[in-house]
Amino acid sequence: MASRNLEKLASIDAQLRLLVPGKVSEDDKLIEYDALLLDKFLDILQDLHGEDLKEAVQECYELSAEYEGKRDPKKLEELGSLLTSLDPGDSIVIAKAFSHMLNLANLAEEVQIAYRRRIKLKKGDFADEANATTESDIEETLKKLVHKLNKSPEEVFDALKNQTVDLVLTAHPTQSVRRSLLQKHGRIRDCLAQLYAKDITPDDKQELDEALHREIQAAFRTDEIRRTPPTPQDEMRAGMSYFHETIWKGVPKFLRRVDTALKNIGINERVPYNAPLIQFSSWMGGDRDGKYPRVTPEVTRDVCLLARMMAANMYFSQIEELMFEMSMWRCNDELRIRAEEIYRTARSDVKHYIEFWKRVPPTEPYRVILSDVRDKLYNTRERARHLLAHGISDIPEEDVYTNVEQFLEPLELCYRSLCMCGDRVIADGSLLDFLRQVSTFGLSLVKLDIRQESERHTDVLDAITQHLEIGSYREWSEEKRQEWLLSELSGKRPLFGADLPKTEEVKDVLDTFNVLAELPSDCFGAYIISMATSPSDVLAVELLQRECHVKHPLRVVPLFEKLADLEAAPAAMARLFSVEWYKNRIDGKQEVMIGYSDSGKDAGRFSAAWQLFKAQEEIIKVAKEFGVKLVMFHGRGGTVGRGGGPTHLAILSQPPDTIHGSLRVTVQGEVIEQSFGEEHLCFRTLQRFCAATLEHGMNPPISPKPEWRELMDQMAVVATEQYRSIVFKEPRFVEYFRLATPELEYGRMNIGSRPSKRKPSGGIESLRAIPWIFAWTQTRFHLPVWLGFGAAFKHVIQKDSKNLQMLHEMYKTWPFFRVTIDLVEMVFAKGDPGIAALNDKLLVSEDLWSFGESLRENYEETKDYLLKIAGHKDLLEGDPYLKQRIRLRDSYITTLNVCQAYTLKRIRDPNYHVTLRPHISKEYAESSKSADELVNLNPTSEYAPGLEDTLILTMKGIAAGMQNTG
Repeated sequence: MASRNLEKLASIDAQLRLLVPGKVSEDDKLIEYDALLLDKFLDILQDLHGEDLKEAVQECYELSAEYEGKRDPKKLEELGSLLTSLDPGDSIVIAKAFSHMLNLANLAEEVQIAYRRRIKLKKGDFADEANATTESDIEETLKKLVHKLNKSPEEVFDALKNQTVDLVLTAHPTQSVRRSLLQKHGRIRDCLAQLYAKDITPDDKQELDEALHREIQAAFRTDEIRRTPPTPQDEMRAGMSYFHETIWKGVPKFLRRVDTALKNIGINERVPYNAPLIQFSSWMGGDRDGKYPRVTPEVTRDVCLLARMMAANMYFSQIEELMFEMSMWRCNDELRIRAEEIYRTARSDVKHYIEFWKRVPPTEPYRVILSDVRDKLYNTRERARHLLAHGISDIPEEDVYTNVEQFLEPLELCYRSLCMCGDRVIADGSLLDFLRQVSTFGLSLVKLDIRQESERHTDVLDAITQHLEIGSYREWSEEKRQEWLLSELSGKRPLFGADLPKTEEVKDVLDTFNVLAELPSDCFGAYIISMATSPSDVLAVELLQRECHVKHPLRVVPLFEKLADLEAAPAAMARLFSVEWYKNRIDGKQEVMIGYSDSGKDAGRFSAAWQLFKAQEEIIKVAKEFGVKLVMFHGRGGTVGRGGGPTHLAILSQPPDTIHGSLRVTVQGEVIEQSFGEEHLCFRTLQRFCAATLEHGMNPPISPKPEWRELMDQMAVVATEQYRSIVFKEPRFVEYFRLATPELEYGRMNIGSRPSKRKPSGGIESLRAIPWIFAWTQTRFHLPVWLGFGAAFKHVIQKDSKNLQMLHEMYKTWPFFRVTIDLVEMVFAKGDPGIAALNDKLLVSEDLWSFGESLRENYEETKDYLLKIAGHKDLLEGDPYLKQRIRLRDSYITTLNVCQAYTLKRIRDPNYHVTLRPHISKEYAESSKSADELVNLNPTSEYAPGLEDTLILTMKGIAAGMQNTG
């Protein structure tokens, strides 16, 4: 390639405008932000790697832009020729550069979204464009309920203070960006936002400009690739860092905004500090889900103790600030007597008393109380640290907090005293914030859920019954299993002793229950049974908890995932509620989890979404018949294929009466960073969940008409049949899938501690939902999301032309149906069958080309039907903001798609011939001595030098660009 003397991308803004619409509103700065970051990065690239590498990046970008403009496959071939002419060191730099540019584009987008939101807040305008459907502002929601829906302020306040949103942070199997990079990205985002502040001075601008340059270069210089898989403890530490950085202070800040919103509708009370408005749980270190060897009982124990230590440490750091503020001397008799008792206790140890008196004079009784709290927090932290490090501690339990009630009591005493003495305004300051933190996070920071597959419990009980010589539990009927389980639950004799023969799997399960018995009960939340099908699955866990002496048994939650299990779930719950022992055990409360990931993989997105909708309706109906209050736990992923989508829409599209003030939902993978990575993101996330949950409860969505249900049932049958006929019955599919996508190479990313399969062997059915979605996302084909939709729509429209009019009506008036269609339309906007065609040409054997072509024809037909039903001429014509954001990223992603396809070709076909460009390699070697370092970062790879790193960098970059991984 002849070197081109391109301008120093001052013209980048003009290039971008060719690809995307002009400003979609007066407050649109996205292109400006993106151009600034890209321009700075290209300067850095030139400084580090020379002019030729910079020009190679620019040429790749231009070819991608030309392809995106006309979708001419020849441009992909030109791009492929350019990329394959690079030597290994150059390929890594190019892949890393485009991955980095996509991260920068995402940061520009986040700053733009925050900027537009500030503008709307200043205007008080939440009714325009996408805000009406994707935002949930708490104040606007309260006003809407009172002024438009005629709810009284008292009704709204009562519903709000009694509702519960439990956000469950799962492990990070889909978080493809390293934590160190995420922190650098946060600083870049801050610099960019400040650069465009109205009151910035020239000196401030220069300093911010230098800081921005420094952070962009630091991020580019950071190795993006995890060289070893993270352990569950690593995942837990990464997840807990969000609490330290944003959630800890974000919760009281959000609750203050709720107080303000209530005041603005005429309620002068604050949300009680112990109201369960926001709760947090975690799966990190508790999620086993079958033969998952990395989460051992020891891991669960370590994770709980680590969280406990972190919580005590954060309280300890904050209590001294609170002591500094609580300098008042006037108090009630109750508090004064308590303070005097503390002093008398301190006098028994002269040294301790002198140190105590130095810290807190007796004339400041609040500080006396809080100083005692401080000492116990210190001991609580140190005991957890000792147990974590050595398994024992010499700090006695009486010197630490063992439950949250002990911790709250002295704080409540201070609050009451201040209120009684006329100092409520002081009580409602930092002390109230602290009380709200203690009520929200407790001593455990988050409650850990345990998840285990039902078959593992069957293994344990089968080992027990065979040891007792009463038969094989595994071979018993459901009726016999229930009879035996209930007989044992009603008795008191021990079921087994130390002489029970144990395989490693059986020992692992029993040792997990022993950890539940050993640690404080407030460490744990729910015990979730994946692949649950029958009442015996739940009763088995109840029995094992009793046998392992769990003093405060965890609530047992069946998880229904596959289509057949969802269909059978209402009947299974009815049988369970009919068991008198169990009905007495749950005290009128039950939680049921529904899985979006495996149901989608099993039957396709359309049929799964509809069955999830119906299953919720039926399970709620069953619970009402038995007088049970049911909480639905939604196991949603980050992508549309796994139930992902905008929070507000997801909640408001649920069936009526299925949330009713109680929502439990997973916050998974890369969604954790998007939800809690920055203070304003944390605030927005809490606001969306709380406001949408309140609105759903007080203004439920409409129920579908009988004729809509009938049509949906017809379409679901057709959609399931087409999906399964291709994914599970088509003999060519598995081979095609593994050749056309990087599924086989997915495990090299080291982005999670979980294996990609539940079983080492097997086909699609054994593959976890995350790599299944991830692989198709990488090729921008998204097959699991749309497959089945087109066939379903085609069937009912051809059957009766009036059905098209009914589908239009459903789209306009039924939130569930509209959300389902809109999310798939968004996926099509991110898709590109041309990339899938390139992968076929390079990676798939010729005898499978016709199969790939038929899938692409199905893709196009489905897209046409989708647009027809939505009444759109073009994809996302109703959301120009989202359309602009996607188009801005396309050219970056295309380069990575092509790079990935050709890299896979070289990996899988070592004889594939490429021609190097010696002058680029020479220039690169002269300007940067790191070519060999880059190529040899992974010397143990069985691939040719540089190929593995290039491949992983393309995977990470595409994931960043699609803003979806698994």
